Amino acid sequence: MKNTVVLGAVSVLFLLSACASVIEGRSQEVVVKTDPAGASCTLVRNDTPLGTISPTPGTLYLQKTKDDISIKCTKKGYADASYLLQSGAPENNWLYILVGGPVGWGVDSATGSDNFYASPVVIELKKK
Repeated sequence: MKNTVVLGAVSVLFLLSACASVIEGRSQEVVVKTDPAGASCTLVRNDTPLGTISPTPGTLYLQKTKDDISIKCTKKGYADASYLLQSGAPENNWLYILVGGPVGWGVDSATGSDNFYASPVVIELKKK
């Protein structure tokens, strides 16, 4: 009986320890739109290509991290355009820290679950 209670308590603590991982997940969709539409946009993080959206608008499913993502868009007849998509914390991040405590915050921080990228991203292209 005593072992069952302890095991139950540990299980509940484990499940609550990484709230953002459970609720928000470790990945997210990022929508890239351009004005005008029809561009080709490449997303890169830490010199590693993440993928290309071609043509825009489009969506890329990305792993969340603390690192920013650079987006470079090209379209014939338009100057290349770049955008820095910064990694940030969701508005309700304080709730995850409060509920999960230091262990939960540590798990969320290590997995990147406590980060997110603003979406959609709208990038304006200027005629040459």
